[in-house]
Amino acid sequence: MILPPLLVSAVALVRDRRVLMVTARGRDVYYMPGGKVDAGESAAQAAAREAREEVALILDADELTELFEVRTQAHGEPDGRMVHMTVFRGETTAEPEPSAEVGAIHWVTTADADRCPPAGRAVLERLTALNLID
Repeated sequence: MILPPLLVSAVALVRDRRVLMVTARGRDVYYMPGGKVDAGESAAQAAAREAREEVALILDADELTELFEVRTQAHGEPDGRMVHMTVFRGETTAEPEPSAEVGAIHWVTTADADRCPPAGRAVLERLTALNLID
């Protein structure tokens, strides 16, 4: 049986050539602030909602810039279950704060790729190729 892909959106907040990532409470894997796209919302709306829910950032979905989509094996899912993650660039001067579901925030470079699941590693590679992070 082929499982449908997980459709998710994430926000890439870049500062000082690092990108914001988070860890869930009790976990040590770094991931992008983001999550599943709910019924009736656009990918950009999902990214903005998840940024608010996970790191308390108020972003306007209409001001997010779509950067790219990553398609890879979904972390923690059965083999063959793919994640299709649309990554948006977000801009804000506000400081991110971890929510109840987020244990900590991290400013990450490619040196931290070993802490990331496949989608996170792919995002770091793509952000590096765009010359946004080190």
